Amino acid sequence: MRYLLIVVAVVAVVFNSSALAEDRKKTPALREQVYSQLARAQQLADDGDVNAGLEVLRNVEGKLSSMNSYERAMLWNFYGYMYYGQDNIAKAIEYFAKVVEEEAIPQALEQNTLFSLAQLALGQGEFEQTIAFLAKWERITPAEQHQKAWVLKAQALYQQGDYKSALAPITKAIELVESKGQVPEENWLVLQRAVYFELGDTKSVAAVLEDMVRYYNKPEYWVQLAGIYGQLGQEHKQLAMLETAFQQGFLTKGQDLLNLAQTYFFNDVPFKAGQVLEQALQQGAVERNLRNLKLLAQAWVAARETDKASAALLAAAKLSDDGELDAQRATLLLNAERNQEAISAARAALDKGGLKQPGAMHLVIGMAELNLENFNAALQAFAIAKKFDDARQSAGQWERYAQAEQEQQNRLMELRADMKTSS
Repeated sequence: MRYLLIVVAVVAVVFNSSALAEDRKKTPALREQVYSQLARAQQLADDGDVNAGLEVLRNVEGKLSSMNSYERAMLWNFYGYMYYGQDNIAKAIEYFAKVVEEEAIPQALEQNTLFSLAQLALGQGEFEQTIAFLAKWERITPAEQHQKAWVLKAQALYQQGDYKSALAPITKAIELVESKGQVPEENWLVLQRAVYFELGDTKSVAAVLEDMVRYYNKPEYWVQLAGIYGQLGQEHKQLAMLETAFQQGFLTKGQDLLNLAQTYFFNDVPFKAGQVLEQALQQGAVERNLRNLKLLAQAWVAARETDKASAALLAAAKLSDDGELDAQRATLLLNAERNQEAISAARAALDKGGLKQPGAMHLVIGMAELNLENFNAALQAFAIAKKFDDARQSAGQWERYAQAEQEQQNRLMELRADMKTSS
């Protein structure tokens, strides 16, 4: 932006250049005595003494009544340039606006000043002013040059909340660059993506992000595109994006690694979900809290990795206020025929309490004891389980089965004893 403003000042100084020659018939002459004072003011400013430069301009302004429109325009232009150099943007806008209010000035000066005013107004958050300055600029600028203002116009319209109107100019700017085999500027694509997002056009957001990934290959664009694919219900594309980003080392934030693990899990790839999450926990990228440990346990359970699932459930249970996770671990170990461990986990669950189905844990104890052929202990556990509504029916069935197994074992023992006696 500063470069454009300097161009305005330089055009003003070179008053006899060929660029302005075409306007001489309608533009008054810039007299030598006025030009020399303006040039002196600029030189003082360029040497670092802006206040001295402004003082020279004020002296020139004292002779305003004797100056023609072009000379006045040059005076306002230099004022604007000085104030811009001091970062006094409001004053710069005020004086540059006075330039274009003068009637007989070179068209190049008017065009450059209006465009600079639009840029400055946008920077100040004056979006209506930006649009107004651009409208004036377009009226005096050939249509084939309007592309210069497309991005600026789109930015102002977007900031005004006029997303539909903002879409056309930013899209034309991008398509023009791409038609030449060139890469659009990154901030143009960012703006186009934002416009589509505000319009609720998720598919187009995905298309823009695909371009951003292809052109700029930044980690955040991979993650954002994966999230958009998830919103569109394209889970396989979502997983492919996250997996590729992970392989490139782009996923380093805890939330991104969690998203990858969850996406693996919900796409029925639990082993990879467990691997990613376990590594993230070990590295400290993901917090070792109850929620994340529960997800880890779910992944290992689904992957049928009993040892890993048991360890995750045990770690999660230590952070839980109730015995539900110990209960899950007890069931897991029973199914893996690790009966003694299942009994210990079930008792831990009962001791901690807060169980939705406490009777189920007595059932687990009974079944594990039965597997160990500890019939009395099994029957005792089933008897307790029958006291709970959630386990009464199953406990009765297992109790009868255990009694039958105990009776059969007793008969076999008696038979062996008789055979031993008779021999």
